[in-house]
Amino acid sequence: MNEIIKKNGVTFGLILGLFAILITAGIYAIDLELFTKPWIGVISIVISILIGVILVSKTKKQMGNITFKEAFTVYFIASVIGGLISTIFSYVLFNFIDTQAKETLKEITMKYTSEMLEKFGSPASVVNETMQKLSETDNYSLGNLFFAYAISLVFSSLFGLILAAIFKSKSPSSQGS
Repeated sequence: MNEIIKKNGVTFGLILGLFAILITAGIYAIDLELFTKPWIGVISIVISILIGVILVSKTKKQMGNITFKEAFTVYFIASVIGGLISTIFSYVLFNFIDTQAKETLKEITMKYTSEMLEKFGSPASVVNETMQKLSETDNYSLGNLFFAYAISLVFSSLFGLILAAIFKSKSPSSQGS
């Protein structure tokens, strides 16, 4: 594997991980209810996408040319590292540092979900069943966090494929393997 791809993938993975830690810690410090606000998620995704675009663009510039595989690989490495850092931080924060915050978040999420279901006219039986399932679920268990991590890697991979297609060098004769 090309050293530029390794270096940039790891560096930007650490940047993505740090960004995720700062967002999570900031929300934790300011107001736990912000975890249920869709606009926070949208802003986080947009910033992550921008970081990915900068990563692939920088890598292409440093290499001169970049293949589809190289563009995808550098993005995927960064996604794996950033997501892993974020997942580990969330696990430690809500299972060791402040377990009460995990319970508070569960209550906030249940209230938010119940309000949304009622707003969309869901029958009481659906609301009750959903609340029962939510009350029995630990969103910050190691298994659930790594399941969410795996799902996020799937979506990151899809975006990485799109990004690689956009940034791959146009001239196949000037590309290396």
